[in-house]
Amino acid sequence: MIEFKLPSLGAEMDEGQLIQWKVKTGDPVKKGDVIAVVDTSKAAIDVEIWDEGTIHELTWQPGEKVPVGTVIARLLEPGETPGHAEDEKRKRAVAGPAPVVAAPAARPSPSVGGPRVRISPAARIRAQNLGIDVAAIAGSGPDSAILLEDVEKAATLRTRPKDRGAEMRKAIGAAMARSKREIPHYYLATDIPLVRASRWLAARNEDRPVTERMLMAVPLLKAVALALRNHGEFNGFFEEDAFRPGPGIHLGVAISIRQGGLIAPAIRDADTRTLDELMRHLADLVARARAFTLKSSELSDSTITVTNLGDQGVDLVQGVIYPPQVALIGFGKITERPWVENGTLVAAPIVTASLSADHRVSDGHGGAAFLGEIARRLQEPERL
Repeated sequence: MIEFKLPSLGAEMDEGQLIQWKVKTGDPVKKGDVIAVVDTSKAAIDVEIWDEGTIHELTWQPGEKVPVGTVIARLLEPGETPGHAEDEKRKRAVAGPAPVVAAPAARPSPSVGGPRVRISPAARIRAQNLGIDVAAIAGSGPDSAILLEDVEKAATLRTRPKDRGAEMRKAIGAAMARSKREIPHYYLATDIPLVRASRWLAARNEDRPVTERMLMAVPLLKAVALALRNHGEFNGFFEEDAFRPGPGIHLGVAISIRQGGLIAPAIRDADTRTLDELMRHLADLVARARAFTLKSSELSDSTITVTNLGDQGVDLVQGVIYPPQVALIGFGKITERPWVENGTLVAAPIVTASLSADHRVSDGHGGAAFLGEIARRLQEPERL
C-alpha cells in the first residue's frame, strides 16, 4: 500500500484546504496525474500523484484544511488486494482518526442561546474551526440540515479579497522571517553589459510577429541555468544540516500575482531548453500563475529562484532565499550607462545581477565565480 501525503507547496505553507477530488476510489492513477485541487494562501493548486496504483482510500473531505505531510490518499500497488492494504494499514497504526470522504449523515446539534440546529459532523467541526455561527447558516440538506458546502459558502461570503491578501502577506512574512533567521545570507552583485545580447535579440525579433518575440528575461534565465552546470553548490537544498544537490536545474521564476505577493513556479531542466522553449514555458507559467491553475510539482520542484524586478524600475535586487533552497539570483532594470568597450567610452545597456546565497553551502569566492560565468555567457548570446 502506498500512502500519499499532502506535499508542501511553498516554504510558508503549513496546511492547505482541499477544494476538490479529481479521482474516486477504484480509479487507476499514474505518476503525474492530478488527483486533487488544494487551496493555499496564494492560489488553488492541482496536486499531482507521485506513484502508480489504484485509489484505495481518500482520507479527507473537500472543504477541510489538511496539514502538510498528512496522508490524503492510499493506493493499492499493482497486484495488491484491498484486504492486504487494510492489513497493512492496521500494522502501520496510523495515528489519529482520519476524516472520511463519504458525506456523513446530519444530526441535531445544539446552538448556544438558540434553537437546535441540524448539522453534519464535518460541517459542525468546520464551522467551529472558522468561528462561524451555525445559527446564521441556511442549510441545504434534508430537513434544512447544514452541510459542509453550506459552511464553505458562508466562509466565502465572509472572506473578502483584502482578507486573502492579508493572509498571503502573513504567510510570506513568516517564510521570509524563517529564512533570515535560519540562513546565514551573503550578498554579491555585478554589472553586466548587454550590448551584444541586445543587438542579437533585436535582430532575432525583427521579422517576428509580436506574439513570437522573445523577452530579454529569457537569455538571462538561460545564462543562469548554464552557469549552474559548473556551480552546483548554488543549485539544491539545505536540509537536515546538509546540502542536497538538486535533481536537475529547475529555475523557480518569481511571478507577481494580482492580489499581491509572489509565486515562483519552476521551469524544469532549464539548461536543456532552447530559448524558444524557455519563452513558451515562461509565458505559460505567467498566464497560469495569474489564473491560479498551477500544478503542485511546479511549486515544489524549484532548485533555485530567479527574480527580475527590472520592469518595476529597480536597479538592484537583494533577495531573501526561499528555503530550503540555498541561492537566489536577482536582475534589476536594464539602463543605458557609461561603459568602456575595447578602450572606447560608450553608452551601453547594463543590468545589475545579484546573488543571495547560503554561507553554510558556499562562500563569496564561489559566488563571484558564479556571477562571472553568467556575465560571460551573456556576451555570447548566440551560444545560449
